[in-house]
Amino acid sequence: MHITTDGIVLRERAIEDEDSILTLLTKDRGVISAYARGARKLRGNLRVSSELLSYSCFVLFSNKEKYSVDKADLNNVFMKVRGDILKLSLASYLCQLTGEVAPREENAQEYLRLLLNSLYFLDSDKRTCEFIKPLYELRIMTMAGYMPNLVACCECASFEKAEMYFLPLTSQLICGDCVKNLPENQIKYLLNPGVLAAMRHIIYAGDEKLFNFTLSSPLLKQLNQISQEYIKCHLEKKFDTLDFYLTMSD
Repeated sequence: MHITTDGIVLRERAIEDEDSILTLLTKDRGVISAYARGARKLRGNLRVSSELLSYSCFVLFSNKEKYSVDKADLNNVFMKVRGDILKLSLASYLCQLTGEVAPREENAQEYLRLLLNSLYFLDSDKRTCEFIKPLYELRIMTMAGYMPNLVACCECASFEKAEMYFLPLTSQLICGDCVKNLPENQIKYLLNPGVLAAMRHIIYAGDEKLFNFTLSSPLLKQLNQISQEYIKCHLEKKFDTLDFYLTMSD
């Protein structure tokens, strides 16, 4: 059976001399692996569309949940991302994270939209890496079923207090009064009001407004630390692409 679906290459793994196994995030089938014959031929038809970050309309042959690429019409390759080592390292991490949490064998249109929009803002220099990383981390975790409760303090239900803390392990907020009841060694982050507002925006805003907020560089650094810790607490997986990105950004 043949299917036609939009998708982006999350990973390319070379096999034999000229062929590849592609990890794709597709609109209709989520994350899949697909065999691409001749993808590494210098002048092959699939050469460009099989590379990391290539966004194409794929024609796939499906047989018992195994896929092979018959054709791919290229839509975008995000050249400015590919040409910048910091942007490329971040994009590689976003792809690895997506491959870990996005659904398999089911519709993943919202995941594809999030990744494409994030790459667009990076490619067009409309948002920085420091902005995109925590936004993507918190949003995709929310989509994948790890949405934190940022409405109010988990103990007294206060929406805002002079001090508000985020608890990454329990995915909750707690105010400065109630935090005194927690064990001293529990991981917690005292939130700047701007960071809390940004986190709430990322979690709850509609797709059309997701990227429409601003935060100073020092506050973005705190947001990056928090979102990164949240990933670590709930996925318990080491991302080598994240380590490389952090090395580049330092």
